[in-house]
Parts: sequence; structure tokens; C-alpha cells
Amino acid sequence: MPSAAPVPIIGTVDIPGPPRTPRTWLLPALSVGGTAVLSLMSAVAALATGVTVWTVSRSRRERREHERRLELWAGERVVQRERLRIAHDLHDLVSHGLGTVTVRAAAAARTEGPSGERERVGALADIEEVSRRTTTELRRMLTVLRSTDPAAPVRPAETLDALPGIILAARERGLDAALDVTPDPPGTGTVSPGVQLTVCSVVREALDNSARHAGPTAARVAVRREDRSVMVTVVDDGPARGWVPRPGAGFGLVGLRERVRALDGTLSTGPEGPGFAVTARLPDPETA
Repeated sequence: MPSAAPVPIIGTVDIPGPPRTPRTWLLPALSVGGTAVLSLMSAVAALATGVTVWTVSRSRRERREHERRLELWAGERVVQRERLRIAHDLHDLVSHGLGTVTVRAAAAARTEGPSGERERVGALADIEEVSRRTTTELRRMLTVLRSTDPAAPVRPAETLDALPGIILAARERGLDAALDVTPDPPGTGTVSPGVQLTVCSVVREALDNSARHAGPTAARVAVRREDRSVMVTVVDDGPARGWVPRPGAGFGLVGLRERVRALDGTLSTGPEGPGFAVTARLPDPETA
């Protein structure tokens, strides 16, 4: 039996798959997403701007407040420093006034003979004058110390020009005081104000000590320039014959040493021959 003839393969037929959905949704989706992203970015930028503005504003307020408080603190420090200086001057004033009264009263009490009555009358007149002047100045300085007004008037700082007056006041107390300033005149323009004030304090305190401990004796005050420093030396000849020392509270030289140390200076005290010497070295860059 003859076999079946093979069926010839004429070709292949591609059977298409299911139809695809058109992607017309992609563009609107991208548009909506982009709008959302832009809106979010705008919101973040606005928030960042607001935070930045708030931070800068707060920083400026805090800086202004800090500067205000710093300025207030600096002003209070200046006032307190000035009042501390006045307190030191107050000690000098009271010490000088009471020392003068003590010395004059003691000298009058010891004077005998025909001149005794005249000396006592003169001593009482001096005591009255010194007491009145000291009380007036004391009241004025205490008013300044009690005041809370930063603009309250303060006592002007002493200069080297006050040294002759300090020597004159010591002579009124019975001291035979002499002043030697090298070069002469002092030339206050070449010595810093702080050093000038301290020089006056050293001379006044040293002469007060001499008047209390040595009585009507001789004292020599020397002020000179040396190695860009100002040297102050006060030396007395020791106690007058029959004089009984009248020591003070003992804080005068302590406070004086503190003043000198504040200027990086040195203060030495001690016997010199029959008397007592006070020597201060005060560095001063303005000193030629």
C-alpha cells in the first residue's frame, strides 16, 4: 500500500498576542508627581527660610542683650573699682585727721612753762580746724560710697602736684618734713595717673606712721625716676625724745602694700639707722 505523501510546509504564521494597553496615563501621572514634588520642595524651602529668619532674628536679639549686659557689667566694675579707691582714700583721710588730732593734743599736753597755755590754745584751734575739715570730707565721701548712681561724683585722683600739700600737712602735725623730687618740677605729664596716686598714698601713709610712732621728728621724702620706674623713699630720724608711740589699727601698710602690688611694684619697710624707712618701687612705662 503506497504511503501518504508528505504535506509540504508552505510557511509559518505568527499568532499575535493580546493587545497592549496604551500608556496614555504616564504623562498625567508624571505631571501630578512633579507638581507634588515641587510643592513639597517649595514648602521645605519656605520652612527653611522661616527657620533661618527666626534663627538670625533670635541670634541678633541675644547678641544685643549680651552686649547690653556686658556693658552694664563693665560699668558696674568701673564704679566698684572707683569706690574701692575711694575707700582707700577714706582710710588715708581718717588716719591723717585722727593722727593730726592725736599728735597736736599730745604735744600740747606735754608743753610746760609760760608757752604751755599758748600752745594748748593753738592746739585746740588746729584740732577744731582739722576735725571740721575731716568731717566734711568724710561725709562727702560716704555719700558717694552709699550712692547707687553710676554718675555720682567721685574724688579726683591726686597727682604729684599734691606732694607739697601732703608735706605741709605733715609739718602741721609737728614733723620736720622735707621733700626732694628729681627732676624738679615733678612733671606730672610723664608719670601715669595710677602711679601718681600711689606715690601720694605712699608718702601720706609713711608720714602718718612717722607722726604716730616717732612724734615731732625729722622726715625726708624723696621721689625720683629710676630704670623706667618711680622710686619713693620716706625716712624719719626715729622717735623724738620722750615720745610714746601711738600705733594705729595696723592696716595702713597692709593696704598700701596691696596698692603697690596692684601696679606690679614692690614695697619694703623696716628700720634704717635710728629711724624707720618706707621704700616703694613703682614700674611705669610712661616714665622716661
